[in-house]
Amino acid sequence: MIRKRPSAPPRVKASSAARDLRHRERMAAKTIISRPIYGALSPQPGKHHLFIADAEGALAIVDMAKMAPPGFFGGAEIVFIPGREGKHVAALEALKPAQFHQAPSFSSLLPRLKQTLGNAHMGLRLYLAGTEGLIGQAMQVALEAGIDHTSMQTEHRGSLARRMQCVHCKGITENVTTQPATCSHCGLLLLVRDHYSRRLAAFQGVCINAEDRSEIPPMEEAFP
Repeated sequence: MIRKRPSAPPRVKASSAARDLRHRERMAAKTIISRPIYGALSPQPGKHHLFIADAEGALAIVDMAKMAPPGFFGGAEIVFIPGREGKHVAALEALKPAQFHQAPSFSSLLPRLKQTLGNAHMGLRLYLAGTEGLIGQAMQVALEAGIDHTSMQTEHRGSLARRMQCVHCKGITENVTTQPATCSHCGLLLLVRDHYSRRLAAFQGVCINAEDRSEIPPMEEAFP
């Protein structure tokens, strides 16, 4: 008597959008990744020290202060974006910098930052700490003002949320935490790549379901 093998359960076919997402992720992993590399803040010799930080970036400044020589913050200016929770303001004020300013957002401090960097003299040291969006945008402004990159230090602290540029409509979406993500300008569903543009201070987002817009892969929290 010949016994028949039990038939294998039917395979569940992944949607083309899901397959496309996995394919794009594999391809992105094989390409040169242009993500910025961050270090840790350390006190540098200089006549003027400018600190720009948001949220948990304040803790990077506080930690660096433990290594700073006496009187270091007497020649320092701290510009801080506290964020929604408004934490760490007292800790920064306790460092007794020569100047301390708070701003509700990066766009609101931009005029002051441009003026400060435009009037900067030799010996300025720039310290950037906090989210990637803050670091990238501040570095972009500094480079445009002629500040040499060797005069800057960066330290990432806090959220991994990304600043994303849609390659299709060129719009910028702030604080992206999911993969894929929706463009806040044109509404396309985008794969957030590791390709980072220092000129734009943003990661690249490309349409993930261009062949069939009705196929929508599930969003996952990728950059908390």
